[in-house]
Amino acid sequence: MIDLLSRNPSLDPEALTAELAPTPRYQGVRFATYHPNAAYPSQEEARVATQAFLRGAQVRPGGFRLFRRAKPEGRGLYLDGGFGVGKTHLLASAWHDAPGRAALMSFQDLMYIIGALGMTRAVDAFRGHDLLLIDEFELDDPGNTHMANTFLGQLMPGGTSVIATSNTEPGALGQGRFNASDFQRQIQAIASRFETHRIDGPDYRQRGVRPEDVLTPAEFTAWEARQQGATLARLNHRDLSRHLLQVHPSRFSRLLQGVGAVAVTDLTPMPDQNVALRFVHFIDKLYDLGLHAAFTGTNLSGLFSDTYRHGAYAKKYSRCLSRLSELLKEARQAP
Repeated sequence: MIDLLSRNPSLDPEALTAELAPTPRYQGVRFATYHPNAAYPSQEEARVATQAFLRGAQVRPGGFRLFRRAKPEGRGLYLDGGFGVGKTHLLASAWHDAPGRAALMSFQDLMYIIGALGMTRAVDAFRGHDLLLIDEFELDDPGNTHMANTFLGQLMPGGTSVIATSNTEPGALGQGRFNASDFQRQIQAIASRFETHRIDGPDYRQRGVRPEDVLTPAEFTAWEARQQGATLARLNHRDLSRHLLQVHPSRFSRLLQGVGAVAVTDLTPMPDQNVALRFVHFIDKLYDLGLHAAFTGTNLSGLFSDTYRHGAYAKKYSRCLSRLSELLKEARQAP
């Protein structure tokens, strides 16, 4: 059994940019495997728009460049919608089909990279890329938005194109409220380079089903018996929370290296938002890496305070609960 609590991985700042590709969960996705919800035509329209964006590529002496222009300046596409409508699927599909050099990362990963390398070195690290794919562009932190604006403002004129997705609050979808206008306003220096496409629809993970409960003791015992002991990490929630405070979120992927399954027992409510946000990022990495996972303890509805789930980071918590529910469903369905 793997002891996550004994791990505190180090990470060379340059290594942050080395493997910015689709995670195992999205390695096999393609545009052809994207299944839009027929009740929401904007999902199919987003797929068509993303493919059309990529078809603007051409081979030029010295490498690939996007879009035929007198100056090889980059262009932008912004996919605006709630979680669970397939935005990450479209980004990963674009990475697989992109001509030239592409990098796929979350907005938070980009912030970690800029923080670790500094703005000048971060820009230099991506200057040779033809396409950046940035998932869940966050507009709720003015400092981060300013850094992203500066970063993209220095890269795009040199020929790097960008596809970004939003973190629109899912509860706003039925009210017609999306983040496109906020995005355009807060990236004024580069807003003219972006075209926007909204993607309507509910969370595909919850189509026709209710959110999953944590595993019962009997279900957990059965799940654990199906795992490979040599690649299983089992720990209780309190110990995990304390450990995550000692590990920078940019190192969570390295923390989970070689792990095949994670069992977190005795989930408890998280009154400290710093602890809760670390847990959210941990679940994001666990989910993206395609690891098996099981959870016992407090049901998901009681995990995060209502003040969190309706506050500035509401989108993060809602996405986390959706992913936890999917992981629990997978745990129950596994043979």
